[in-house]
Amino acid sequence: MRVLVTGGAGFIGSHFVRELLSGAYPDLDGAQVVVLDALTYAGNRANLDPVRDHGRLRFVHGDICDPLLTGQVMAGTDLVVHFAAESHVDRSIADASAFVRTNVLGTQTLLQAAALAGTGRFVHVSTDEVYGSIEHGSWPEDHPLLPNSPYAASKAASDLMALAFHRTHGLEVCVTRCSNNYGPYQFPEKAIPLFTTNLVDGLDVPLYGDGLNSRDWLHVDDHCRGIALVAAKGRAGEIYNIGGGTELTNLELTDRLLDLCGRDRSAVRRVADRAAHDRRYSVDITKISTELGYAPRIPFERGLAETVAWYRQNRPWWEPLKERTARQAAGDRARR
Repeated sequence: MRVLVTGGAGFIGSHFVRELLSGAYPDLDGAQVVVLDALTYAGNRANLDPVRDHGRLRFVHGDICDPLLTGQVMAGTDLVVHFAAESHVDRSIADASAFVRTNVLGTQTLLQAAALAGTGRFVHVSTDEVYGSIEHGSWPEDHPLLPNSPYAASKAASDLMALAFHRTHGLEVCVTRCSNNYGPYQFPEKAIPLFTTNLVDGLDVPLYGDGLNSRDWLHVDDHCRGIALVAAKGRAGEIYNIGGGTELTNLELTDRLLDLCGRDRSAVRRVADRAAHDRRYSVDITKISTELGYAPRIPFERGLAETVAWYRQNRPWWEPLKERTARQAAGDRARR
């Protein structure tokens, strides 16, 4: 089997690749893996260092919007697992153009290449943010899409494009929609790595609004295991929610990080709320649990403690990334 993993040098994609090559997914055991990644700011070859010399791994540096390249790497592919995406809401609010290009045009380019190549299965990795916000209960997969941020809108568009290729071209597409991921190797602009690295450095942490926006938290290992189940056994043309089962407000999450880092609430800096900030996310995972036997395995308390410990122990990984981001932000302010 030949598996093409787009965005395989990013946070979630690299975890999937490392686990696949370690034999964690029996249905994909022995697969040849091709990683296609543009190595934008959130892509990092170091995320693949544990498997860099693996005999079944090939890395291709390139853009999913390039039809010639995608056609070349798609040849002979049995399974596509499509992680590549622009994913940071704040960046999409500042400028949505990269999100439309990568998430919509890039996905369409990959789907077109897969349809032409006769690829067997295409797993499109999406997000619960496409549903919008829910006050009570949890979203099933057939809930209407009501995205509020430009990021979520671009992902909703890519979901619809993927499903359209199934209906129009017969491509074996499955769509997964996950809740908030956390774990090692996450780029330190996201809440948990940003707050953790700030706290261990004695800095404060920026908490949006009243801190009562609520999210379901999913360890990256549970997420990738769910994706592997969908890749192997999911029904073509179907959508599968993947959740972690731990719902916390941002303030509750912050308190847990403060405890783990030995800090108190004096380290919290209140900032103006994000524009169109969704109040609550919650996915119903009945479908993937019933059909494919999925259940999250990593208790949040253990997963969060291990994640904080990983960032404490891996300063050489995250410190240059934060320094680069700070330089870029300073440059942007100077240009304005």
